[in-house]
Amino acid sequence: MKKTHIQRGRRRFARPWLALTALLLAAAMLAVACGGSDGSPPTSDSDERSERPERQGEQSSDDGNGQQAAPDEGQDDQPRPAAPTARVAGTLRIARGEPITLDPALVTDVNSASYVVEIFGGLVTLDPDLIIVPDLAEELPSVRNNPDGTVTYTFKLRPDALFQNGRRVTADDVKWSIERHAAPETLSPTAIDYLGDIVGARDYIRGRIEEITGIEVIDSRTIEITIDGPKPYFLAKLTYPTAFVVDRNQVESDPQNWARNPNGTGPYKVREWQLGNQIILEPFDRYHLGPGSIGTIQIRFAGGGLVQYENDEVDIAGVGINDIERVRDPSSELNAEFVTREELGVFYLGFNTQQPPFDDAAVRRAFGHAIDKATITLVVLQDILEPAEGILPPGLEGHDPDFLGLAFDPELALSLIAGSRYADSPLLDNIRLTISGAGATPGTVIEAIQEMWRVNLGIEVQIQQVETASFFQELDRGLYQLFNIGWILDYPDPENILDLKFHGQSLQNDSSYSNPEVDALLEQARVEQDPQLRLELYREVENILVNIDAVWIPLFFSRVNEVVKPYVLGYTPPRSTVPILRFISLSE
Repeated sequence: MKKTHIQRGRRRFARPWLALTALLLAAAMLAVACGGSDGSPPTSDSDERSERPERQGEQSSDDGNGQQAAPDEGQDDQPRPAAPTARVAGTLRIARGEPITLDPALVTDVNSASYVVEIFGGLVTLDPDLIIVPDLAEELPSVRNNPDGTVTYTFKLRPDALFQNGRRVTADDVKWSIERHAAPETLSPTAIDYLGDIVGARDYIRGRIEEITGIEVIDSRTIEITIDGPKPYFLAKLTYPTAFVVDRNQVESDPQNWARNPNGTGPYKVREWQLGNQIILEPFDRYHLGPGSIGTIQIRFAGGGLVQYENDEVDIAGVGINDIERVRDPSSELNAEFVTREELGVFYLGFNTQQPPFDDAAVRRAFGHAIDKATITLVVLQDILEPAEGILPPGLEGHDPDFLGLAFDPELALSLIAGSRYADSPLLDNIRLTISGAGATPGTVIEAIQEMWRVNLGIEVQIQQVETASFFQELDRGLYQLFNIGWILDYPDPENILDLKFHGQSLQNDSSYSNPEVDALLEQARVEQDPQLRLELYREVENILVNIDAVWIPLFFSRVNEVVKPYVLGYTPPRSTVPILRFISLSE
């Protein structure tokens, strides 16, 4: 997109802002009246996070660990869907993006994780209510506090835990899998953050030792895992794919291609993967927690919008802003099939705090104060998402409903720019916002924010769209100056977002942010045994991140809005990426 030079300077904004509001209102009314596109791809039950990046205002697409490409991605960054098929008894038809990988060690996006959690499993898992429950382990582990300050978890494997080819899962399989995922040659981007609490894991990941000393096989069904301190969230980390068990025989026999048709331990197995088209799953009949009742899960890549739902081509569909009022209307036939639920996720604008001009917190705060999230939520998104003041989402311990972030204040925003190191600097004329997508337009939310920065700061921000897989790779490498994305928590603990995304040593810290005060607070919270004090530490960190250092501009909290066919029973939109297929049934 060509950048138009705008002369910066102090000005009054009452009239320009009223004009912008009127423009947004007119655009929104036109879209509703004409059924026009909002610049986002059709919503699906999970391409969402395209990963799930929930598209701002629709469903989402994510990056792992919880990361999601932000809402409002372009329309053309989607593969062609499989040809529509008539419903067949015993088949659930859904749509989501094609996974980037099915290797649990390499998953960094929600879309891929949504497949992996159904195909594989670990010692423990999260149930649909986000409660930690046993998976391959027959019960939650016993816990032993050691004299040296370490903590040991003892797991006993279920005697009926099997791989999908019928081979029994042993403690050696668990140890080998975790060490394989953490091995330097595997190049897992998440191993150090999700396994690094295990004694010896960090040295192993860095290639300094031959095995993880904190993992000990006691016998074929018993394994002990020792961590470096009393960390309340550690057991939840074992529910993430990096701790899942894979078949050593399969991985070693075909290291490059084994994940195309993996031999997992989960409730569903891959029957067929047609690249660029669809994946078909079928239940593993000997699954230790009881097989799923649906005989076939047909997952079409892309598609899945309300038109396909009304044409009886899919059984679950996301509802976007162009259709939300119709579906919410009690007189609509679709209203009885409409479900909505908060997710543990947040969409945000992130700054690379090491790249000018965003290495100055005053500039970052100015960009935050120049955005009117309330107007975007009401006018552009029609209240389909909730404005986010802070980082911790509703439903998560530590969320403060009274938290106040950077208020919309154009005059303050200009004064911050004027008082920054970059006042009158040409660097303010060369700012680029990178988003995931490849559409003709970046979407209405991004366009609204871009216009607010132009009107309120006199700064013309360029928009760069990057294909989803490349977007996450380049984001991890710190290549973007300013980016729009979302994060869905992998487990319900503030550590999973505040520590992973903002500690100076975290590999998930894609803002390149470093603040010794924040690091010290996060490290204290890791081992704090008083739950209330621990939450107060996280709230202090959140305030620094949002109101002082402005590392992120939180935009919206994530919400799932879907329609579900009446014959789909037992389905509730998940609040995070957890196995759900075996809990669903179909009435014929």
